[in-house]
Amino acid sequence: MARPITHDANLRSRLIEVASAMIDRDGPERFSVREVAGGAETSTSAVYSLFGSKADLITAVVADSFASFALAQREAEPRGLRALGEAYRAWALQHPDRYRLMFSGAIAGAPHGIAGGAADGGGDPESDPELDALLPLARTLTGAGRVDESVDLRSTLAVWAQVHGAVSLELARVAPPWIDADAVYAAVLDAIAAVHPGR
Repeated sequence: MARPITHDANLRSRLIEVASAMIDRDGPERFSVREVAGGAETSTSAVYSLFGSKADLITAVVADSFASFALAQREAEPRGLRALGEAYRAWALQHPDRYRLMFSGAIAGAPHGIAGGAADGGGDPESDPELDALLPLARTLTGAGRVDESVDLRSTLAVWAQVHGAVSLELARVAPPWIDADAVYAAVLDAIAAVHPGR
């Protein structure tokens, strides 16, 4: 009797990597399980075995994208608030389609646990990917070593809304073509710095 085929974590990671690259290259509209399987040199049945559905694979890509984005934020965190803002835009411009997908609500139903897991700076970023991306900014603005329900995050979310809005408008190309996007974003960061001096 033949033994069942097993698929390991390395294949799962490779499929997410291939799917992310395809989304970066072609956008989510051309995303197909067959192409991802071919790119990872495996079968479509392996994709379905590991993820369950195309939607679940997309959710995994979004979680992986948030993890990559969060890493960029953590690397910028020691340099302060402006560096976080610059890293935010740089990641989005490097991965525009994944950035759009991240904020499309693709993982809106995922559970969140602000008091544990990724919230304390450890654990698996996929357990709460959106929160993990927010923590460097929250720590920078609040000075809290640990972010939990006792920390007031209103200023953090207000700043995130400002940089997210500026980047999203830039990616949507809604501004007149003669507008200098670098200068606009610098003005946004200047305005944020004026409200949060020394951060």
